[in-house]
Amino acid sequence: MNKLRPMMAIGLALLLVVIGVLPAMAQELDVSATAAILMEYSSGDIIYEKNSHQPLPMASITKVMTMVIALEQIRDGLLGWDDVVTASEYAKSMGGSQIWLETGEQMSVKDLLYAIAVGSANDAAVAIAEHIAGSEANFAAMMNQRAKELGMDNTVFSNASGLPPRVLGLGDAEHHSSAYDLALLSRHALTVPNFLELVSTYEYTMRQDSSREPHLYSYNTMLDRVLGSGRRYGYAGLDGIKTGMTSDAGYCLAATAQRDNLRLISVVLNSPTAQARTQDTTALLNYGFRHYTAVNLARKGQILGKVEVHRGNVDAVEVAPARDLSVGVRRGEEDQVTTWFEWDEDSLTAPIPQGTTVGYLIAGKDQMELSRVPLLAQQEVEKGTWIQNAVRSTKRLFRNLIPGPSN
Repeated sequence: MNKLRPMMAIGLALLLVVIGVLPAMAQELDVSATAAILMEYSSGDIIYEKNSHQPLPMASITKVMTMVIALEQIRDGLLGWDDVVTASEYAKSMGGSQIWLETGEQMSVKDLLYAIAVGSANDAAVAIAEHIAGSEANFAAMMNQRAKELGMDNTVFSNASGLPPRVLGLGDAEHHSSAYDLALLSRHALTVPNFLELVSTYEYTMRQDSSREPHLYSYNTMLDRVLGSGRRYGYAGLDGIKTGMTSDAGYCLAATAQRDNLRLISVVLNSPTAQARTQDTTALLNYGFRHYTAVNLARKGQILGKVEVHRGNVDAVEVAPARDLSVGVRRGEEDQVTTWFEWDEDSLTAPIPQGTTVGYLIAGKDQMELSRVPLLAQQEVEKGTWIQNAVRSTKRLFRNLIPGPSN
């Protein structure tokens, strides 16, 4: 009888898992990659991790940082989509995935960024790096500085493409990251203008006015897409980010998918095969969508009310979120999410241009912030006249001096 009790206990435990009595999150994932992580995008909450801080080669996932730096330069007005880049002999010499740049060939920043995002072109990555920083070595220094700013503590970049340093003649130079660091980078990248548009593109045609017209297809076969036949391919909701593969790094993928306003980020490093990489990523994302849900709190442009302004020609201004605010939480914890406001008093003093960030709508759980969204002034507020300011100050004084009704 005693021998049966362990078997009965195991059977009961399995039954409880099936009917949902035991916590579903306790179930283990079968991930073949050496390192992996699953992150909820809005809060950065870690849903699953395996060796997530272990430094490993990351191959062409490197190019996420290359694109981020270029796109941040475009955002800041330091680089233009139509700027012309001239390819060097060194850029031409890159092996692996490429668009076969010729020495002296000129191409727009836009085409080169799509070549990096879609075709994972090593020559395009180096051409962009040299154009921005003067040399790939200088660009690698920029990459490392940006990694430090983002809190990527287990990351070192030596080049813009992700090719092994020894292949590039860099000897024993370090070039590695961790699943956690790459999730941090991916989370930031998704906030950079035009990044998601680049990495969600499945095909792109270059040199359309030339006989050398490569038609690029993304190496990320998990991208959710509908082809000409009307048939759907890929993983539902997956719209990025970047694959990678070298003999040193194995098969790698930083991915993101969104369903019902819940966005997840997964990273797998050193999966043994391309099929295993897909299986690992699918298992991670399925796990997240099964156990997490989005709480939708505010819509972009939704008027949330008015906030009092100082020294203006009006008493208050309407505010609305700059983007949708939703947070991902474990299923069953939706009612634990709360919201509150944080105001910038300096920005609430006239003059206030329309569209000024005057504060934030913050979402949190257990008194910890999960996510925030800027609140924008919906009207212009001009400086008030001295008479308007005097009258308003008098009203405030009387509100403070005269007590309210007593019970």
